[in-house]
Formats: sequence, structure tokens, C-alpha cells
Amino acid sequence: MTALPTPARTRLWTPRHVVVTRSAAERPHTAEILRRVEAAGVDDVEFLRGDRLTGLRGEDERATYARAKATLAVVVSPPSKRKLQPIPPSADWRVDLAEGCPAHCQYCYLAGSLSGPPVTRVYADLDEILAGLDAYVGAGHITSGTEDRGHEGTTFEASCYTDPLGIEHLTGSLAAMITHMGTHAFAGPVQLRATTKFGAVGPLLDLPHGGRTRIRSSVNSTSAARFEGGTDPVPTRLAGLGALARAGYSVGLTIAPIMPVGDWRTEYGALLDAAATELADVPGLDLTVECITHRFTPGSKQVLEGWYPRTKLEMDPDARTRKFGKFGAVKYVYPADAMRELRTWFGTALADRLPVARTLYWT
Repeated sequence: MTALPTPARTRLWTPRHVVVTRSAAERPHTAEILRRVEAAGVDDVEFLRGDRLTGLRGEDERATYARAKATLAVVVSPPSKRKLQPIPPSADWRVDLAEGCPAHCQYCYLAGSLSGPPVTRVYADLDEILAGLDAYVGAGHITSGTEDRGHEGTTFEASCYTDPLGIEHLTGSLAAMITHMGTHAFAGPVQLRATTKFGAVGPLLDLPHGGRTRIRSSVNSTSAARFEGGTDPVPTRLAGLGALARAGYSVGLTIAPIMPVGDWRTEYGALLDAAATELADVPGLDLTVECITHRFTPGSKQVLEGWYPRTKLEMDPDARTRKFGKFGAVKYVYPADAMRELRTWFGTALADRLPVARTLYWT
């Protein structure tokens, strides 16, 4: 079996530019963000006169992408963000601490779903976001009330539109939310969920999480991980996951996006073996697995090929099956026979290598 390489040091993103909107400048959490930004060595901080982000566009799409990806914007979340929406199959409710991600994944599912340049926006109104969670406890229908996952309580997914750990050293928002979830007197059982492609978990280890947070490591095969620019190497992510599990967190593997590329059976086997080794000494391990195959939409394909014109990522509609969402949106997934082969292999491999894990879903 091919072994994964030795874990590397974690990568901490340092934006070149930070912009603060007028409304965000008035919020208490902004002072903490600016303290962290200064500690990271960023000296290009601009306070805008209004709430509209400006100066993000370059001469062409590539220049716009580069500038936006180097920018952290501190903003106040729009009211629509504080009206939580279900997020199947992951959680009862989606709660956003930020929008956008500093990584450069060539398959990024945010492409085509977020408008404008891909700047990372972090929300300064953290107190209001956390205070709004109480109204949703006991009102979910995705995991709450189900036979398989009802014990998790009302679940809140914090990593739909960002990688919260990838920007945590600049925001402190994830630690604040974990602490709130672990110490607040909610009306019923709750669970915070977050997934990440980074491994800098040190600041989270001593938090009073109260067993109410599950952090999942988003991992992939060696051949597929080459499309994940600007992220921590997979061994580093697994090392972080192991540290969290030993600190009493519930943990998970998000194997995504699964791609049958390279010697995929050997490579995914090595990945599962590495995870099993990392977590072998954890007492009372609470481990879940989520399996998400690669898919794309016509819109995301167009955006991604503009961002990464030399990508070798397969996005051929003729090699895929069209799948329609409930509102008629089209996405391209692997054909049924390929899906069946992948799902069968992973079902057997997970049972053999990680028998303690609960597989939550396959999509």
C-alpha cells in the first residue's frame, strides 16, 4: 500500500489587502480581526467610506481573480444571511461566519454560486449571528428527528461558503462560535459542524467545546489533491484531525470530491489507512464519514476555466450524466456505472479500514 508523505507545517494565509466597510468598522468583533491582521504582518488596511466593496477588479478576469484572492474584506452580513436555510444532506441549518475562501481548488464548488470577484468576506456582526441561533433550535428537519442522526440535536453547518479554519488565525470567529455552542444554554441539544482543508487546529484544542462541535477534515487521494492549491497537505490535515479527536471533539472525514483518477483504489486506500493510523489511539472516538463525488454545473465550469485556464481537471459534459435540481438547475455527475463502482468500493474499503466510522451519506 502506498503511504502518504510526512505531514508538513500548516499554511497560514496572509492577505495582501484588507478592506473594512463603514458598517463593519463600528462592530466590536472588527477590533479583534484587525488585531489579528496586524499580528499577521498585514499593513495594507483600508477603511471604506461606505459598505460597497470597491477596487477588486483588474484588467482582465485573471487579474481580478488574483487581486480578489489576495483580499480579506471585513463586512456586515446581509439580513438574508441571518435567516438560516436548511442545508441537506449535511445539517439542519446553514450558518455563515464568512463567504469566500483563500484556497485555490480547481474544482471549487463556490465558483458560479457566489457573484462577483472571489474575495473572502468575513462577517463582523458575529454577536448577532450567534444570538440568532436560539430561534432555530428544535426546528430542523434534515438531521433532527431522523433515526440515524437525531442524537446530534439541531445541527448548524458553518463551512458551506468558506473554510472557517483557513481564516481562523485572522478572524477568531470559529473559536468564538465553538465556545458559544459549548457554553450557551440552548433550549435543546445542538451540534456545530465545520469542515476544513487546513490543519492549524492549535487554538481550538483547549476551548470549552462541550462535545457540541464536530470538525471534519476534507481529504482526497494524491492524484485528486493536486487540484487543491493553497491548502495544507492531506497528512497535515489528518494530523490536525487527530489532535482534535484527542481533545475530545467529535470528528469526521469529508472525502471530497471523489474522483476516479490515477490509481484511485490504491490512493484512496492509502488515504483511509493513514486516517485509521492517525486516529487509532483515540479513546471513545466519534468518527463520521461523508462521501461527495465530483460534479460541476455549466456556470461553475465556465468560471473555473476562466480562473484556471490550464487546468487538467476533467469537466467534460459528454462524459457525464445530467442531473436536475428541484428548481431545474443542471449539474453534471459521473455516469451510473461509475458511481456504482465508486460507491461499492468505498463501502467495502471503509468497513475494512475504518469500521468504527459512521457513513452519513453518499452523494
